[in-house]
Amino acid sequence: MERIEAKWFSDKQLAVFIKKFIKEVNENQTIKLEDLESKIRAERLKKGVKPIFKKIDTTSGEYITKSNYLYATYHGEESDIEKYNNGNKSIIIIGSGPYQIGSSVEFDWCATTASEFCKENNLNSIVINCNPETVSTDFDISNRLYFEEISLERILDIFEYEKPEGIIASFGGQTSNCLVSPLGKNGVKIIGHDPKTVDLAENRESFSKQLDKLKIKQPKWKSAKSKDDLEAFIKDVGFPVLVRPSYVLSGSAMRVAYSKNKLEEFLLNAHKISADFPVVITEFIEGAKEVEFDGIARNGEVLTGFVSEHIENAGVHSGDATVIFPSQKILSESMHQIKNITQQISKSLNLNGPFNIQFLVKNNEIKVIECNARASRSFPFISKVSGTNLIKLSLKSLFDKKLPFVPSFNQSKNGIIGVKAAMFSFSRLEGADPALGVEMASTGEVGCLGRDLEEALLLAMESTSINIPKKGILISTGQVKENKKLLKTLTSIFKMQIDVYATPKTAEYMIRNGLPVKEVSLEEDSQFSAFDLLKMNKVDLIINLPKSFKEKDEVQSNYRIRKFAKIKNYTLITEINKAIKFLDSIIKRNEIQDREVLSLGYTEHII
Repeated sequence: MERIEAKWFSDKQLAVFIKKFIKEVNENQTIKLEDLESKIRAERLKKGVKPIFKKIDTTSGEYITKSNYLYATYHGEESDIEKYNNGNKSIIIIGSGPYQIGSSVEFDWCATTASEFCKENNLNSIVINCNPETVSTDFDISNRLYFEEISLERILDIFEYEKPEGIIASFGGQTSNCLVSPLGKNGVKIIGHDPKTVDLAENRESFSKQLDKLKIKQPKWKSAKSKDDLEAFIKDVGFPVLVRPSYVLSGSAMRVAYSKNKLEEFLLNAHKISADFPVVITEFIEGAKEVEFDGIARNGEVLTGFVSEHIENAGVHSGDATVIFPSQKILSESMHQIKNITQQISKSLNLNGPFNIQFLVKNNEIKVIECNARASRSFPFISKVSGTNLIKLSLKSLFDKKLPFVPSFNQSKNGIIGVKAAMFSFSRLEGADPALGVEMASTGEVGCLGRDLEEALLLAMESTSINIPKKGILISTGQVKENKKLLKTLTSIFKMQIDVYATPKTAEYMIRNGLPVKEVSLEEDSQFSAFDLLKMNKVDLIINLPKSFKEKDEVQSNYRIRKFAKIKNYTLITEINKAIKFLDSIIKRNEIQDREVLSLGYTEHII
């Protein structure tokens, strides 16, 4: 008999096809995609159409593979593995999926640590992940690894085959966390935050109402379904505003609009605004500090938590920001407010596991940006510096293990300071503007330790190719408030006999205030331009602050400077607070003796 080759589509793909067909037949017929996907799955299972699970051949057919690398397929008659019968309970841990900006080694550490905890506590560790670059897909990390896509259909297939005690979905970032609600609706036991909790935290409108109920401040926002909605909101709060389509995640396609022209430019590139495709618009608070709280809760009570702060002002994505832990510049009154707000949110959401809350702090006023009912990308960094393994503590809490002594808020091991800095690949991306914003761009990060902030910061900067200048500094800000911030720092820099060059507007301000900077033109064909400096290798630090409300020619010239700087691998800083903190650290370091470099083993995990 001739064999018929099967062509398989996922449940979701079939749901999309069928929904489109239904709409073509009857425009008034409405059905949710997830409901249709669920019906297709039920019908498929009813007919006995299920995948089997095969081992990936890691021995090239030389002998029978013993590895537990597994994959699903419909081409075959029986699985290569059997359900566990060793008497131990099984736990499924969902990873973060393929390597991509916003989801990588940070969440891989979380999944790996969770797998180690399971094995240490006689639990069968089953990891679902599909990234060969990460440690969690190594052969000795878990008892079984399903090298599969992070999708509802595949995870349900594996869950129904393995019949585990439950699934942990809070250690794989946003990718796995988005599956908590649909998995819960399909009868899957979620270990950690209840699906209702995750829904409440993830749904912007529901979470906003919860904050209002608790009388906790938040930036004003609106889900605009028409241009009239946008205009009404802007009339209320003014510019600048943060805008993004509501159908994207993790900062993708976010923009800050400083004027009506910039807003209209953004909307031209977005989907047509409608009830189905609203645009979320939020007031953008300039000059605010972003603060993060990473913690563990059990049944709504915060067990422990740690407060870190960004060096850059709010407006730089948290994954791109330079993070200090423990926080150094938060007033005690603000810290007290942050702790109280965190306790209130935890109780109202009934948090039960790892969580992260992001705050805006300005003039001692605290506003909540969002709450993530999951581990954040800063968990590995906080765990290392504090000496408290947040993943293991979370699991001990969830599995009712005896908890050791848990440190109080905002402490580090042995009083050291940690600085986490992002790494970028701008020099390898042709045409990319190496300027930071609300959309994440980093492709890696480093964490460095020091006995004080300056030591830790300089180590982190050096590790990310931001080196101490020896030849000269080129500065372009253009804004009076930014020049004022730089003035005091540059006064000290001149004492170090480093040449300082500046573009016209910046130079004019500095010279007027008594600093002998050397003015350079922004026009490439002029007698002495900024580009000449770069070509002659006369500077080795460029401070170039991009602003969308500068004149068009100035915007283009500064963009070309940043682009040229990254092509030639010059040290480039594009945020005012980071520039000042870096220069201040250089000045202070010049006044002290060299210190012993701390090893990565300087902190010991107490959990």
